[in-house]
Amino acid sequence: MRKTIVALSMLICIGIVTTAFFTDAKELAHKENATDSSRAEKNYANYCGGCHGERMDAFVDRRWKHGSTSSDLFKAIKVGYPDEGMPGFDTTFTDDEINELVAYIKTGIENVSRYNFTEPNRSNVFKHESLTVKLDTVLKGINVPWGMAFLPNGDMLVTERGGKIYRVTKFRKTQTITGVPEVVAEGQGGLMDIILHPNFKQNNVLYISYSKGKKTNNGVLATTAITRAVLQGNVLTQQKVIFEAQPYSRTRHHYGSRFEWGKDGFLYFSVGERGNEKENPQDLKRHSGKVHRIKEDGSISADNPFVNTPGAMASIYSYGHRNPQGMAIHPKTGEIWTHEHGPRGGDEINIIRKSKNYGWPVASYGLNYNGTVLAKTSTREGIEPPLLYWIPSIAPSGMAFVKGNRYKEWKDGLLVGSLRFKYLNLCTLKGDKVVKQEILLKNIGRVRDVRMGPDGFIYVAVESPGAVVRLLPVRD
Repeated sequence: MRKTIVALSMLICIGIVTTAFFTDAKELAHKENATDSSRAEKNYANYCGGCHGERMDAFVDRRWKHGSTSSDLFKAIKVGYPDEGMPGFDTTFTDDEINELVAYIKTGIENVSRYNFTEPNRSNVFKHESLTVKLDTVLKGINVPWGMAFLPNGDMLVTERGGKIYRVTKFRKTQTITGVPEVVAEGQGGLMDIILHPNFKQNNVLYISYSKGKKTNNGVLATTAITRAVLQGNVLTQQKVIFEAQPYSRTRHHYGSRFEWGKDGFLYFSVGERGNEKENPQDLKRHSGKVHRIKEDGSISADNPFVNTPGAMASIYSYGHRNPQGMAIHPKTGEIWTHEHGPRGGDEINIIRKSKNYGWPVASYGLNYNGTVLAKTSTREGIEPPLLYWIPSIAPSGMAFVKGNRYKEWKDGLLVGSLRFKYLNLCTLKGDKVVKQEILLKNIGRVRDVRMGPDGFIYVAVESPGAVVRLLPVRD
């Protein structure tokens, strides 16, 4: 590169520089930079990946104990911190190669910093590249809203993780539903998703998911459970537990728990792996870490993929999941899409297909929270690759396809809430490929759920302080 610059200077001095030469010089510089970048990527994979993960992007999502400036990183690579397990590579790499690695790592750090929204919200109007929207508050004053369902008469039901269900009337009056099952409202547990029976208008049947407790000699264990009930006025009646994930667990996280009715008439739902990645996700004898399919009464379809597998849980439809908290039906294909939390890096969007293995924990783009490597590879034969993965983790929750004509600029896009970075993510799709992403509603709060209402508007539920808002398009 230095020789190129010197030669260019000489040509400028004698006045014979041509447009063609400028083009060639730019191309040469671009090729050299590309070579430097690919060499850095290869050196990272060969020398750093074993400890810090296959993907550099996940490694950089961290607090830098010894600093993250270029000089800090150069020192860490060249000299190391042997007492902390970080060797020096002064005899392995030249200074140029170390600088290439530093530049490579800095690109990952910049990718993380793009989510650092510093401007507080002082208005209920959000201007975006594609569309400006105004927030219309539907419900406020609750703690952690988790799921939403829209009643035929224009009312809305909202679950609150602490164990309550609220009815918001079409006149914006808030009422409390009674008869809710007792929940273990600890950690990530509590009252979670809610969905109406397809024939709710005739039978008033609905389904709720929640963390159900069981007392033992070793304390209270908990699991993901589903109750079917009839809503009579503002009271849940005729309750029946139609699903309990086995085994119960001492942990209080990764319950999963999103619902969708498939085009085939079956109820699909997710169950997280409860933090036990070593046993649950890949073991068909356990419910956790799976997407399930059942009939409306909780019974099992004869064509479920593992019905005839000895010892397998018959409700399992797909496996190898970590903690799926988003599920939506593609409006054109009818396929079930989910997203799930990765560890540190590696949140995924997947299309759920019968009997398929989605990899956790044998294949993942993320690291353990303590920075150690769990999955040695991001891909493996027999594993369904994600449609999209996020590094750094955005902590996704809630999922909806944009339908109707109210948001023409976003139509057919996929909306995903971010708990960690407090925004709404818009994925622009081309077929089943994500071709663009846009950050919406910066700093709105921890987005727990997003739904398309029957009125054609987008509804977003945010946490602490808990609220549900409706997005109103604003156009000149």
